[in-house]
Amino acid sequence: MNESAFAEHEDRWILGLRGLDVTKTSVDYQLSLLLGSDALVVLEGPCRLSQGPAVRDGPQEMLDPGQQDVAAALALFGAKAVSAVAFKTGSLRMAFDNGLHLSCRADPSFEVW
Repeated sequence: MNESAFAEHEDRWILGLRGLDVTKTSVDYQLSLLLGSDALVVLEGPCRLSQGPAVRDGPQEMLDPGQQDVAAALALFGAKAVSAVAFKTGSLRMAFDNGLHLSCRADPSFEVW
């Protein structure tokens, strides 16, 4: 499957961000990642940043944009997206070429991303 284009599946959407570099990160009460020149991913709730060959392998760091506790996310700057999937349950999962994985679970109270 070619992840460079947006595609809908029964349980998820492929977001079509593959190959785009994180060109900007910004923090206020959100963590924003600009990919390429016009794709913006905005994270408003707690997320997990992990490193390793799979999402749950290797060290993990919790990010909390509401508390501006997102320093570990600076390692995403310049990284290239290799996968970006939004699940219909409300979760988001992104993988980058530097081995980092960003995972955000759904929250019933508000949009996390």
